Amino acid sequence: MTYTVVAEKLSRNELILLDGATGTELERRGVPMDPNAWCGPSVAEHSDVLYEIHLDYLKLGCDVITANTFASGPGMLRAAGIGDEHGSLVNQAVAVARAATVESGRKGETAVAGSMSHMIPVMPGTDAVDPSLGDVPEAFEDDCRQHASALSAAGVDMILLEMMYHPERAAIAKEAACSTGLPVWFGLSVREGSDGRPILFDQHSERPISQLFNLMDKNIDAVSIMHSRADLVEPTIKQVRAFWQGPIAVYPDSGHFEMPKWNFNDVMSPAAFREYGTTWRDLGCAAIGGCCGLGPSHLAEFASPAHNM
Repeated sequence: MTYTVVAEKLSRNELILLDGATGTELERRGVPMDPNAWCGPSVAEHSDVLYEIHLDYLKLGCDVITANTFASGPGMLRAAGIGDEHGSLVNQAVAVARAATVESGRKGETAVAGSMSHMIPVMPGTDAVDPSLGDVPEAFEDDCRQHASALSAAGVDMILLEMMYHPERAAIAKEAACSTGLPVWFGLSVREGSDGRPILFDQHSERPISQLFNLMDKNIDAVSIMHSRADLVEPTIKQVRAFWQGPIAVYPDSGHFEMPKWNFNDVMSPAAFREYGTTWRDLGCAAIGGCCGLGPSHLAEFASPAHNM
């Protein structure tokens, strides 16, 4: 199992290089985003572009690449009118990632992660979910189980729970992911609260990060701070570290979402990313990568063996 390589690096405190964005990188390279399911359906017609994105990250020596499954859960695909394609899209996304590891010569060295979010349909032109759907939409629990099962069946090495910020939905997603028996990393997202400090990303409520602490337990291998502004990461690390003593991964975003597109106007430079990343490593972070807006040019800043600190 390729995850063994990741686990060994964690035990030796060697820097684990995650990949960067997949969805926004598809958009950057001209792939149209679905108005309801964002990048989820794109693998059906644009697997060639996805393949090249994975290869670009693999050429940098990334230890983990993430299959394009963040927005391909059953609920998102139903909103796009293609709910019956869930299994095939997950299988294809994982197969594309796996094939790229073979061509790059990194089969057995790079783990393929399945992305699993508690994302539900987002209001057009915003980064906020539709509140009319309720805190936990009907069928959400079944959707999570189905998605986790599909990722496991497709052969991922690990599951990345991504953009966890709603306590109820996060608990359901975590239970489904952990039920597969695969290694699970728990990824929370934050935004700036009214007092300037980081809070959970929920756009409809000011939720303290501590509302997710009970989900950070022995059933997960690492806690990730992801899809969050880079300047909010350090204070978030300090909050998380007060509770969680295990490995911490960081992969921030840069820019902002306007469903179904990413606004790239304010994306940080690779040099700025390197400066932030060096600080996070100094704070003890075990893994560094990028999320929305951050692509291969940013990850290249940590690709050199000199940065394997």
